[in-house]
Amino acid sequence: FLGESDKTEVNIVYLQSIANPKLVEEVRRRLQSIKTDTIIESGFLEEFIEDAPFSIFSTIGNSERPDVIKAKLLEGRVAIFVDNTPMVLTVPYLFVESFQSPEDYYSRPYYSTAIRWLRYLCFFISALLPALYVALTTHHQEIIPTPLLLAMAAAREEVPFPVIVEALLMGVVFEILREAGVRMPRPVGQAVSIVGALVIGEAAVSARLIAPLMVIIVALTAIASFVIPPQTDSTVFLRLIFTLAAGLLGAYGLMLALLGLLVHLASLRSFGTPFLSPLAPTSRGDLKDVLVRAPLWAMRYRPRLIGWREPQRQGSGQMPTPPEHEGGGAS
Repeated sequence: FLGESDKTEVNIVYLQSIANPKLVEEVRRRLQSIKTDTIIESGFLEEFIEDAPFSIFSTIGNSERPDVIKAKLLEGRVAIFVDNTPMVLTVPYLFVESFQSPEDYYSRPYYSTAIRWLRYLCFFISALLPALYVALTTHHQEIIPTPLLLAMAAAREEVPFPVIVEALLMGVVFEILREAGVRMPRPVGQAVSIVGALVIGEAAVSARLIAPLMVIIVALTAIASFVIPPQTDSTVFLRLIFTLAAGLLGAYGLMLALLGLLVHLASLRSFGTPFLSPLAPTSRGDLKDVLVRAPLWAMRYRPRLIGWREPQRQGSGQMPTPPEHEGGGAS
């Protein structure tokens, strides 16, 4: 029970034969070290036990789906149940899990792999597209094809603001509309988001305050950010950092910002597990569920750094094969 004022029941759930005892003990130690008045929801608990409290990336997973929690427990993770909330925390949590969806394992592997690549693409679009546009139009116009460059110059002829100011202003407007849509009742919020975006975008272009291409860039960025909900919050800050870096130093600044992001991600840990695993450090066997979604019968082993106590989850030779006999029916 946690909380000095009202005792909130918190349960640690794991599979004893699979989970690392040191991981379980570390979870218990962090929970016991919490001294606060109350734990209202699992989100309150998350901020007391996470590894990197000042990072924009979450190092603790959460879900309210029983199948997701069961799958994570079977991989060797530890789940934390908090009374009076449907959200369950899971540790350790890896960066690649943001791009995995429960529906991936209910669809054909080929389709799931294509959708997973689309999620990675949307992440880069959401984080980098405004910065790339700012870098090209401000510092590297020679890379843009001449017909496109002339069209962009004609569209921006009467716009009074620099490109970086346009990108930042439109980013702020989008976040205002998104926040308004979230805080208001759902039917009204959806109408505010859609109508507000259309009206403001059209009015800004008509008044020559924003170039039409910038509206397209921001709209595509906003749509792409909705494809990966676990990283929606982090992409807001990444977009701001990358846009400022691109506006100041162009592609050089953008590369420096990307290098800083990679170093930061590589330095993160989630209860002792590298945040970028199985990419760094590389585990070839675990890559079957990262960039691709291999068939279930091919995933013989649990994640190497998490489920090492009981690495094998299923036997070999699970690939289905047609019957050896010839004929139309079962014998």
